[in-house]
Amino acid sequence: MKAQIATQLAIFLANKPGTLADVCDTLARAGINIYALTVSDTVDHAVVRLVCSDPHKALRIFEEHATLVVDHEVLVIEGENRPGSLARIARKMAKHKVNIEYAYCASGPSSRTGLLVIRPSDIKRGLKALNSR
Repeated sequence: MKAQIATQLAIFLANKPGTLADVCDTLARAGINIYALTVSDTVDHAVVRLVCSDPHKALRIFEEHATLVVDHEVLVIEGENRPGSLARIARKMAKHKVNIEYAYCASGPSSRTGLLVIRPSDIKRGLKALNSR
């Protein structure tokens, strides 16, 4: 397991059919690949958090389209898809007194690895915690 710092974009969109498809089409046309994505809905809008191959270019694209977007540093971990993997990561963070503000992950049932995105309370201390033995 190796953690690294990445830029995550949080995009605020209208919560209606087709909006996410438009965002994904726009990124695809720009040659930007999405590595991780989560959508949280509210009554009138959705918050799309994503980690992509070129966050700076994506940020410019969203700003050019007058889309509200905020960037944050997150930790991205590609690790084993096994029972207890997330528990070990959370335990390391807790041991170093780093809170996990939110996280999202995915892996296919037969995949050997998965991708975990964590927003820690302290990015540098979280990175140190996860990359320590």
